[in-house]
Amino acid sequence: MAATLKEFQYVQGQPLEVTPEMMEAWDKDGAFIVKKLFPDNEMELLKKNLDCEAIRHAAYDIDDGTGTTKSRLVIWNKPGHDVSGIIARSEKIVKTTEKLLGGEVFHYHTKLIPKQPKTGGVFQWHQDYGYWYNNGNLKPDLNTVYIAVDRCDTGNGCIEIMPGSHKCGRLDHGPIGGQQGANLERMELLKQKFPTIPVVMDAGDTMIFHANIVHKSNANNSDRRRWALLISYNTKENESAVKHHHASYEKLDVVPDSAILECTNFNDMTGKDFIDAASDKTVGKPEFVEDVEKQ
Repeated sequence: MAATLKEFQYVQGQPLEVTPEMMEAWDKDGAFIVKKLFPDNEMELLKKNLDCEAIRHAAYDIDDGTGTTKSRLVIWNKPGHDVSGIIARSEKIVKTTEKLLGGEVFHYHTKLIPKQPKTGGVFQWHQDYGYWYNNGNLKPDLNTVYIAVDRCDTGNGCIEIMPGSHKCGRLDHGPIGGQQGANLERMELLKQKFPTIPVVMDAGDTMIFHANIVHKSNANNSDRRRWALLISYNTKENESAVKHHHASYEKLDVVPDSAILECTNFNDMTGKDFIDAASDKTVGKPEFVEDVEKQ
């Protein structure tokens, strides 16, 4: 039987409880999926929010190492008070993350990965901690909440992971184009021991994964866009030992899940602290773009 990630179903209006089964999946695989963690009515608000001018203006491209496509990013350090910020501060994400990581967490950064049809580029095999280690985070006590804004599947370049690879420790990373890629020889060894799983999700489905899990995504060669919102958290106890381009500890103003549907701020990005990618020491020189194309 092919390996799969454990899936859990969210019921809107109820708290997201971290069950023993979730903790078992977290320990064993380093990731699990919560189906419809963000139901259609919440996703409608998020999509409207992500289409705002400020987010489009902050987009930039990085060389993905293939010579044919580029990867596009929008990154911000503070959650803010728009819909995406309310989601990042919602109890169903923050409280779950704190239970998984074992302590108080803060918003490390959020990134939108807007893979456009026929053009969205590759993200090479890597661990997030392969980047974040260089920011002075001494332990891999971080995770990412990956929200499928659109359906993500093998046709439009969904994320692929190696369940269990988070137990292998931090891999050496080096530059591949404008990205940091895991050591190629080590990756060949991992491929002999760990299955690669394409993570297929519908809009609103969410994967929570450990900072040391090995993952990648392919180019979007389809005629469908594939957008994903990735919210990353660090523990208070693991605050970076050096000043870097992502957020330092700041106590999160956690809000009830009901605040998502109550939020009407789609365009005011005050306080989000969008990344000036030219100052990001963990990637190659970016190419700024005028707009994130609408599809």
